[in-house]
Amino acid sequence: MSDTPKTLFPPVSNDEIQATLSGVFREEAGKVVGALLRILGNFEIAEEIVQDALLIALERWPIEGIPTQPGAWLLTVARRRAIDQLRRDARYREKLTVLECPVVQEPDDRLRLMFTCCHPALSRETQVILMLRAVCGFTTSEIAHAFLSSEAAVARRLVRAKQKIVQAGIPYRVPRHEDLDERLGEVLAALYLMFNEGYLTSQGNVTARRDLAEDAAWLATLLTRLYPREPEPLGLLALMRLHLARADTRFDVEGKLILLADQDRSRWDRQMMMEAGNLIEEAAALGRPGPYQI
Repeated sequence: MSDTPKTLFPPVSNDEIQATLSGVFREEAGKVVGALLRILGNFEIAEEIVQDALLIALERWPIEGIPTQPGAWLLTVARRRAIDQLRRDARYREKLTVLECPVVQEPDDRLRLMFTCCHPALSRETQVILMLRAVCGFTTSEIAHAFLSSEAAVARRLVRAKQKIVQAGIPYRVPRHEDLDERLGEVLAALYLMFNEGYLTSQGNVTARRDLAEDAAWLATLLTRLYPREPEPLGLLALMRLHLARADTRFDVEGKLILLADQDRSRWDRQMMMEAGNLIEEAAALGRPGPYQI
C-alpha cells in the first residue's frame, strides 16, 4: 500500500513545487512535528519523519501534481510513516492506537512544542533558535541573520539542542503555572522575532511576509487564551496588531518603505487598532508592566 495520498492535479513545474513546499514547511512543519512528538516522545525522530514526508513530496508531486491541501497531505504522509515506525517497535503498540485515531489537541501542538524548546536545561539563546526552526519554520539562514551569526554555527547549535532534549528526557507539555516565569519570556521572544522577520523580511526580494507576521500574531493569540491572566502575552499581541493595522500602507508600489508620517492613515485598520487598545487596557489592569506592554 502506498504511503502517499492521491491528488487529482496535473504535473507542475519544479519551481512551483519548491515554492509550495517552502510555504507548507513554514506553515505546517511545526504543527506536524508537535503532533508526532506528542505520540512518539522523541524530538529527533519526529523531525526526521517530517523531513521524510517532504522528500516524498519532492518525489511524488512532479508526477501526481500538487495536492489541493498540501498541509493535510504532509500530515497524512508523516502520520503513516510514524505508524510504520511504531509497528516495528512493540513498546509503542499503545501509542499506535492514538496515532491511527488522531483527535484535536488543545492547546495547539505548536504551543506545546514551543514550551518544550524553552526548557531551562537549554540556554536562552538556544531556546529561541530551536523554536524558530522547529515551530516557526525559519530557515537556518534566517535564524543566522536574526542572531548575527553564521549558518554553520546555528546548524551546530540546533543539532546539539535536539540531542539534549532527547538525552535529558525533556517533557513535551505546557509548563505548570509555577514554572511559567522562566519559560514564558523565551516563547514571547521567539514570537517577537518571528513577527519582525515577517513584518520586514531579511530574505529574497520581498520586503514583507504578511503570512509569517499574521502566523506569529495567531500563535500569540493562542498564548493569551492559554494564560489570560499573564499581561505580557497581551502586550505582545497588542504590539503585533498595532503594526498589522497599518501593514497595507508601509510600502509604495515599488516596494520602498513609506515613513510613518507619510502613510495614508485613512487606510489603517481602525478595528484592529481598537482591539489592540483593548488588549493594552486589559494587560494594564493586571498591574504587572513589562517590555512588550510598554
